Amino acid sequence: MPQGGAAAREAAEPQDQGWAWMVLLAAMLLQGLTLGFPSCIGVFFTDLQHEFQASNSETSWFPSIMVAVLHGGGPLCSILVKRFGCRFAVMLGGLLSAVGMVSSSFCKSISQLYLTAGLITGLGSCFSFQAGVTALGYYFVRWRTLANAMASTGVSLGFTLWPLLSQYLLDEMGWRNTFLIFGGILLNSCVCGAIMRPVQLASGSPLQSPKRAEEPGRSAEGAQPSNGASSPHPKLQQQTRRSACFQMLQKYLAFDIFCQNKGYQIYTIGVTWMMMGFALPHVYLVPYAIQNGVEVHRAALLTSIIGFINIFIRPFTGLLSGHRVFTGRRIYLFSLAVLLCGLSNFICVISAEFSMLIIYCIILSIAMSGIGALTFQVLMDVVEMDRFSSALGLFTILESITLLIGPPLTGLLVDITSDFHYVFYNSSFFLISAALFMGLSFSALEKKNELKEASKVPLDNPSRYQYNEMSTEPQPESRSPPAVVYITSI
Repeated sequence: MPQGGAAAREAAEPQDQGWAWMVLLAAMLLQGLTLGFPSCIGVFFTDLQHEFQASNSETSWFPSIMVAVLHGGGPLCSILVKRFGCRFAVMLGGLLSAVGMVSSSFCKSISQLYLTAGLITGLGSCFSFQAGVTALGYYFVRWRTLANAMASTGVSLGFTLWPLLSQYLLDEMGWRNTFLIFGGILLNSCVCGAIMRPVQLASGSPLQSPKRAEEPGRSAEGAQPSNGASSPHPKLQQQTRRSACFQMLQKYLAFDIFCQNKGYQIYTIGVTWMMMGFALPHVYLVPYAIQNGVEVHRAALLTSIIGFINIFIRPFTGLLSGHRVFTGRRIYLFSLAVLLCGLSNFICVISAEFSMLIIYCIILSIAMSGIGALTFQVLMDVVEMDRFSSALGLFTILESITLLIGPPLTGLLVDITSDFHYVFYNSSFFLISAALFMGLSFSALEKKNELKEASKVPLDNPSRYQYNEMSTEPQPESRSPPAVVYITSI
């Protein structure tokens, strides 16, 4: 951290202006490099199967691990950001992603890919993306909502460009050399991290400069006299450590909110169940099209179509959901998007012709835009903002579990039946059932709360049981840094 004259030269970074827009550009690129990257894995699915003589289930573990780690590593990223700052976390993530893909080009078995491309690259992408979004929150206060919406277009750009680039490189130089080149491309996350220099308040105290983390329990131990005669009893020390561990879990994984807040409980269960089927089309759409006679290049184009339409639909969906008409009703709009996503899968079951698959991609992209724009907005509606980051930690970990096991289980079913239609049957079942569960449960919860209000039965804490709107407007006068938020984009 700069001291003396250096500190004077490193004055407060202006928020919402100047360098903040460079940080926004870097965050947009980061989202394309990280969240957009798994969209291209389907292009390599058939080649990896032939190379390693692997089944559909074995091959699908590779993208599943990558996506699960990308979504579930939020609490670990939060600890890293608090201790070393956003810039360090982004650059470390870029380095890990590059190392993972370069190592993948030398893999001799599919299980080695699980470690290199799945775990290492997934963890690196998690660090880069989530620390980048956190840095964006430091640089923008007044325009934070707009900045996040603009940055999320990077995901759609990634969905559009990664599959096209992957297919071109795969045709020209094979999957091993392509993975090697991908390592170099993902290393650009380090450049994006370098742009995210620490922000400082006008008083000179850094908002995100690296600072030594105070480990839980350390202050309690430090308060004890250093004299050996008055040192605490070993049992007391053990209790202190247990208490510190419990506080850490409570801070990053809000089990108390899950048990007490019915709205959060319903929404978390619904989204976790939904994720069992949400990722299936992204993994299996390209192999399904190729198996049904669609040319390889045209099959890769299908994923790009989804991303291209998302570029335009996602911002519009975000603006629409912010209209006052949908205040308090966003959960129903979200459930409708999930339902549409599930119903669209039946198009693939009816026909695998390229023209029908394009129609499917258009409808799927519209539904995905609604899901991506509303997932975290609905979570903000059902959870108090002062506990949002910890509630999101548990939320992302639970959804990462179903993201991990969904594609391999479906791949096993395809291996047994030799029928790709089960991919879309499974996806429809999980999405439609999740949509109905969330919509009907919130409707019942709302009616229950209305009856309680009508009977004027006092509640000890109504916000714990009601689905209501929570204020998400940033407080520009607050001098404390914004909470580290693990945001994933769908």
